[in-house]
Amino acid sequence: MALVVICGQPCSGKSMAAACLAEALQEAESKPSVRIINESSFHLNRNQSYADMPSEKNLRGVLRSEVDRSLSRDNIIIVDSLNSIKGYRYELWCLARAAGTRYCVVHCDVEETYCRKWNEERKERLDSNYYDDKIFEDLVRRFERPDSRNRWDSPLFELWPSRDGIEKSSAAIVDAVTYLTKKVDSKTKDVKVLQPTIATQSARKTEANSLYELDRATLEVMNMIVEAQSRAMGGPLNGISLGPGLPSVDLSRSVGLPELRRLRRTFIKLTGQSSLSGPPPPSDADSAKRMFVDYLNRELGNG
Repeated sequence: MALVVICGQPCSGKSMAAACLAEALQEAESKPSVRIINESSFHLNRNQSYADMPSEKNLRGVLRSEVDRSLSRDNIIIVDSLNSIKGYRYELWCLARAAGTRYCVVHCDVEETYCRKWNEERKERLDSNYYDDKIFEDLVRRFERPDSRNRWDSPLFELWPSRDGIEKSSAAIVDAVTYLTKKVDSKTKDVKVLQPTIATQSARKTEANSLYELDRATLEVMNMIVEAQSRAMGGPLNGISLGPGLPSVDLSRSVGLPELRRLRRTFIKLTGQSSLSGPPPPSDADSAKRMFVDYLNRELGNG
């Protein structure tokens, strides 16, 4: 039904805004299904996630992929993160357009002095959501304010937490709920439902096929490894053949099912993240198997 992007400086009240908006939406007459996606959804530590540019890029990739999987015309997704880079907000807008849903941005507009003060208070009470000073200053410096003249920042609903606090009854929350739940017909002019283009529809179909093939192929490889180890009954394995034209899996030690599952999850996540700025995941089973086997041989090669 909609994608809501919460943005603002670190420690500006974004999570409170997301929670209030979600609660207000669930109390609306239409009772929409609402889900909040944030770092906590993946048990990610903020200081580790923003420690350097590769880590931050990986975080954005994980959140973006989860938004892409979760978007539908039957729910409202709230992205509760910094969302401080306008290029990233544009990527999220493109996801909403491809899904054919509504889109809006909620900005927590807070002066830096208040953000700095609230971060110190979190640190004093040992709140795990505080930012290290160096990371905090870097994030504050790089924040790109939303501008309602940009299509990816529109419509823009603005909150001023340091001045007015954040409540379900806050004007911006009420306006956002109205926008997100209003029924749309041919006469509705104040609510914009993004329309997918032929290009975005084709891209989503291709990506869905790729992810399906990736998931199926990696599961098949994992099952073949488990079966081969079971047949060996703990004995040495010189190489596990997956079939003609495919590389073998070289194991220098026994690998348990939990470790294989973890490696498979990591591989799928890394492949999805790399596709954000490069080619899409493999669209055929054999290519997916080759990539997964190469990954396993690298990860397990040193035993």
